[in-house]
Amino acid sequence: MKSQLKMHSLTLVGLFLAANCGLLIYLAAGETKHWAEINWMDVAGEGGTAVIWFGWLIMLLRARPAGSVTRQLALGLCCLTFSMWMDTLDEFIRLPAEATWDNWLETAPMPLGMLLLTLGMYHLHREQQAINVQMSKREKLFRDHRLFDHLTPLSGAQYLRQHLRQVLDKAENRERPLSLIAIDLDDFSLINQRHGQEEGDQVLQVTAQVLLFNLRQRDMLCRLAGDRFVAVLPDTGEAQARTIAQDMRQSIASLGHRTQRDGERLHLQATVAVVMAQDEDEAQLLKRLNTALAQAKPRLARSA
Repeated sequence: MKSQLKMHSLTLVGLFLAANCGLLIYLAAGETKHWAEINWMDVAGEGGTAVIWFGWLIMLLRARPAGSVTRQLALGLCCLTFSMWMDTLDEFIRLPAEATWDNWLETAPMPLGMLLLTLGMYHLHREQQAINVQMSKREKLFRDHRLFDHLTPLSGAQYLRQHLRQVLDKAENRERPLSLIAIDLDDFSLINQRHGQEEGDQVLQVTAQVLLFNLRQRDMLCRLAGDRFVAVLPDTGEAQARTIAQDMRQSIASLGHRTQRDGERLHLQATVAVVMAQDEDEAQLLKRLNTALAQAKPRLARSA
């Protein structure tokens, strides 16, 4: 911040000194005109332009941080402002006919200022393009972040549907099998009732970690809703998927999770269901998986 203020201060001080030096040179070399000799239309046009460019300079210095782009734009506006200021002084002060240096003071800064402004605008455009790329990445990250579950380190239901569309197309193109596993904790609502929602959240987080340990690197685990999880297994047939599903169910049953409040061990059980993708979209596949899971629940109750 200090370097920014210092750079801006030096810019304004430099323009102020240059404008005053120009005024002193004109006063020393010439004589002031009478009011009747002054072309007030030129004064309004040239002086007003100088004021507007100076206003642009102030807005630029207040809005932008210090840097090469700001420096180029500021110096360009300083040259334009100085050139128009000297042109305005010519309306009030008459110089001798042999004085030709005034044309240099009035004209030379103008093309230099335009060149600096052009360079500054070019680099400003490049800078804005880089910012747009970064903002696009941040926006994409924000959108993707909304697709993740807020409780567990897993993707959510919306991301699951998007991922399924991709892997279904890939499996169809490569003619490779694709299987899904649904894992549903049994009587999870009782944990929330007896031990509180905070303990229930802990159970879901631990369960997610345990399920991840049973999956391969190419597999993906999502939290579909509540206490229901779905694992997507590319290049996996139904028989292999059922083996993985039973390992996941057994790992939950063997989990020795104890409550934070009184250290009571919770004996967790889960129902699993497996389906292999057929000629269907992601919605039909998820519907068939939920149906298989619902059918597995009564069988579990009858076997108990």
